[in-house]
Amino acid sequence: MQKTFMAKFEPDKRKWYLIDAKGKTLGRIATQIADILRGKNKPTFTPHVDTGDFVVVINAKYVKLTGKKLEQKYYYRHSGYIGGLKAVKAKDMIAKYPERVIAHAVKGMLPKNRLANKLITKLKIYPEADHPHKAQNPVKIEV
Repeated sequence: MQKTFMAKFEPDKRKWYLIDAKGKTLGRIATQIADILRGKNKPTFTPHVDTGDFVVVINAKYVKLTGKKLEQKYYYRHSGYIGGLKAVKAKDMIAKYPERVIAHAVKGMLPKNRLANKLITKLKIYPEADHPHKAQNPVKIEV
C-alpha cells in the first residue's frame, strides 16, 4: 500500500522568480503569482504547508486593467469609526501606490487563514524596473 506524500517545511529549497508586470493584465499575473507563492506549480504541493517560492514583481505601475475598471473600480478601507469609509479609484491607486493594487489582488486569491499571512510576505513588489534582489538570481517568468 502506497502512502500519501506530505511535504515538510524547507525554507532553504526556495527559488526566486521575477515577473515583469509591464503591459500585463492585473488578474492574469495575480493568479500566477498566487500559484507560485502557494507552491501549486510543484509536484510536492501540500495544502497546509508553505512549499511556495519567492516572487519579485517589477514595473508594477505599468499594470493594465481591462474595460472601464480604471474609472469604475474602487478600493475601500475603513478606519473603524462611524463614517470612516474611504474609497479610492483604481486609477488613483495605481498612480500613488501601484504595489498595493497587485498585493490586494494576490491576497484575495490566497486562502483565508494564517498560512496566507506567511505566504504574502514572500511577495516583493516594486513600481519600477530596479529591485534589490539581484543577489538571489531570480528566474524571469513570462506571464
